[in-house]
Amino acid sequence: MEKLRQITERFEFLEARMAQGDSGSDIATLAREYSELKPVVEQIRAYQQMLDDINAAEEMLSDPEMKDLAEEELAELRAALPDAEHAIRLALLPRDAADNRSAILEIRAGTGGDEAALFAADLLRMYQRYGERRGWKFEIVSATPTELGGFREVVAHVRGEGVFARLKFESGVHRVQRVPETESGGRIHTSAATVAVLPEAEEVDIDIPASDIRIDTMRASGAGGQHVNTTDSAVRITHIPTGIMVVSAEKSQHRNREIAMQVLRSRLYDLKRQQADAERAATRKGQVGSGDRSERIRTYNFPQGRLTDHRINLTLYKLDQVMQGDLDEIIDALIAHDQAARLSELET
Repeated sequence: MEKLRQITERFEFLEARMAQGDSGSDIATLAREYSELKPVVEQIRAYQQMLDDINAAEEMLSDPEMKDLAEEELAELRAALPDAEHAIRLALLPRDAADNRSAILEIRAGTGGDEAALFAADLLRMYQRYGERRGWKFEIVSATPTELGGFREVVAHVRGEGVFARLKFESGVHRVQRVPETESGGRIHTSAATVAVLPEAEEVDIDIPASDIRIDTMRASGAGGQHVNTTDSAVRITHIPTGIMVVSAEKSQHRNREIAMQVLRSRLYDLKRQQADAERAATRKGQVGSGDRSERIRTYNFPQGRLTDHRINLTLYKLDQVMQGDLDEIIDALIAHDQAARLSELET
């Protein structure tokens, strides 16, 4: 209860600062903290109101005329109390500092040749459609297309509120079982693509000394014709200490440098987060996690219209809708599983 009181007092302090129209340099930080605390304080106030109502109903028990009504009300309130306590525990779970950020989405074809590249393109369209539903903005940073319309690799910048929170559990190996368009015998093939979701990094998160990078400019390779003629200014940035390489092939060389540095910062920030996660791995075995990108996380079985997420044993027979961007049921289940695991960890 002391912790709840401190949170409420902090929220009221922030509320007063916001009401004063504070225009200082830290107003954005205050506004962010205020918006994060608001749903928590709403849960706290609802819980405290419930406790007050229980106390009032208990006092009414001594009144013969009100006793029956009080007993009925007490039964309802006490039955609802565990749910209110659970809601507060969820609200008090430590937040991932990156949850509200935009993200870098990387999709790479795995085993399966041309069919894996086509599946990578299907996954990109699935996430684009999901992003459209949520009002996110997609920008393709770099892509290596195939002649059949697939992608060997594609990197996208996904901008919007809470992008990383919704997509972070998508990292891993996505397996597909279907009859490829190139298969004349009707046999089902198994292919795979790897997805990586990185939180967008800001300059304050990662400092990259100029001496740590090498920047090369080159002619872009692409679909040919006009595309190549107008993209002579592709930029490749190599981070010398880690060997991480990023390419951007927009028309503007200045814009390419900006995009490539953004992706590089995000990859280095993600690397730092993965190292921190590894140090805590022993106490987080129950969590869904997003670190092991070699892990097969999901199977898309087209002949049966079935999707299975292997981490939480969730199976849905709505593959067509999922591929059209209907991902909320899966993502909500993954978030709930992660929350339950973290609650269990706190309570043991």
